[in-house]
Amino acid sequence: MEIKDIEKLAELSKIELTDKEKEGLLKDLDSILGYVKQITEVDVKDTEVVYENRNVWREDEIDPSPDFSHDLIISQFPDSQDGFIKVKKIM
Repeated sequence: MEIKDIEKLAELSKIELTDKEKEGLLKDLDSILGYVKQITEVDVKDTEVVYENRNVWREDEIDPSPDFSHDLIISQFPDSQDGFIKVKKIM
């Protein structure tokens, strides 16, 4: 990569970069691309690919937590009527 590539990316991203920021990004991107190149050079020809499919769904269960009840919620609000919470009118 070169500075002109960083400038093009900055232009596409609609961001302004100082020369110092461009140099920093160039170094960062070069190290990232070097790491990706290193990964692609790993020999995986004799590696067996294993796919494990399993069901991750679960049945819904009601949590009978005593800390959560309708009466508790109503009692924590400053105003309620007929078992409903009263809030300020928005419009």
